[in-house]
Amino acid sequence: MQAIIKARDLAKQYFIGGPTAAYSTLRERLTELARVPLNSFRKNSKSPQIWALQDISFDINPGEVVGIIGRNGAGKSTLLKVLSRITEPTKGRVELFGRVASLLEVGTGFHPELSGRENIFLNGSILGMTRKEIEAKFDEIVAFSEVEKFIDTPVKRYSSGMYVRLAFAVAAHLEPEILVVDEVLAVGDAAFQKKCLGRMHDVAKEGRTVLFVSHNMAAVSALCTSAMVLAHGKVDHPIGDVQMAVQKYLSQVNELTKANLAERTDRQGEGKVRLINFALFDQSGNEIDFISSGQEVVLRIFYLCPDGAPVNVTVAIGITSHAGAFVSMLSNQISGSEFPTIAREGFFDCRIKKLPLSPGIYTVNLIVRSNDIIQDWIQEAVTVTVEPGDFFGTGRMPPQSHSGVLIEQDWSSNL
Repeated sequence: MQAIIKARDLAKQYFIGGPTAAYSTLRERLTELARVPLNSFRKNSKSPQIWALQDISFDINPGEVVGIIGRNGAGKSTLLKVLSRITEPTKGRVELFGRVASLLEVGTGFHPELSGRENIFLNGSILGMTRKEIEAKFDEIVAFSEVEKFIDTPVKRYSSGMYVRLAFAVAAHLEPEILVVDEVLAVGDAAFQKKCLGRMHDVAKEGRTVLFVSHNMAAVSALCTSAMVLAHGKVDHPIGDVQMAVQKYLSQVNELTKANLAERTDRQGEGKVRLINFALFDQSGNEIDFISSGQEVVLRIFYLCPDGAPVNVTVAIGITSHAGAFVSMLSNQISGSEFPTIAREGFFDCRIKKLPLSPGIYTVNLIVRSNDIIQDWIQEAVTVTVEPGDFFGTGRMPPQSHSGVLIEQDWSSNL
């Protein structure tokens, strides 16, 4: 079968401190052209530089739905920009045998001054479609996007949710041979995400190719026919079995989270409280590496307040399965415990008297707020291994394939 995408020895280099603007005026472009000799000098100098991609090669066949996964900074978005012809590779080449529709960030390809209606026709023209072809899809696009009332409003007045709904509807309905979708779907609500995944399923069934970047392993597992893993700009797992790729990605997360949380740079928040470590303790106060179903356990989050302790602090622990599906949320706020004041340095304990998780690997996300303002938020902060345990006290333990939450139960019969 003839591949629809061929990538050979792709590499992309960026000079730190160089131009980063996504858009530029004609004057700025002319100025940049005048600087070509200077830029050439810089490339030969010792200017700080980073390789966002190195030695990337693969083939993708028509009809494949390929997940591209990896941690933040792995090179996923850069790869999609190269494949979408938004940026040129420093080395290597890409061959595309079909029209490409890309949804890489909110508003990609939209002109803010034009209305939603005008942007639909503009995008269709860019894809090489005739006005008649676009008109045939127009009503379907508008219905999917749910922005009928605002279709003649300039898109610069759209909310981010409206923007991304229309952008996805255009990209997915104008019949590109290749659909490229980045994590932008996270902007939408759960119902919209479900509808988008359904639409991508339909696109794949029609024999078109989808490249899908996401941190949601449940979505990757459900949608993709194959997947690849990137790490530090290189292929860490070539295109192949989805579950093997997911496990490789989770091993990356596990290796990273062995480091002290204080060293993490992929965090968000004002920083008045910084989460610096996470540990598990058994009921006797001994630190442990893994826990068992049904075990009493303490989840301890260590923190530091660099500039003095804030007030009205809430802490939450989000737990997701190895596939990225939401499992549970733990929070002092919903449990009725309050932290009106805290020390400048210390820890928060969450005690679970009978762990209701079935065996498996879980990802823990940590967030702390003060007066409802996020102070520190670390996604994929740690991974936790849950071993089989006698949760029900019967000596029978659920197999690892039955992942999820365990529920205490009593059964009876009318006999």
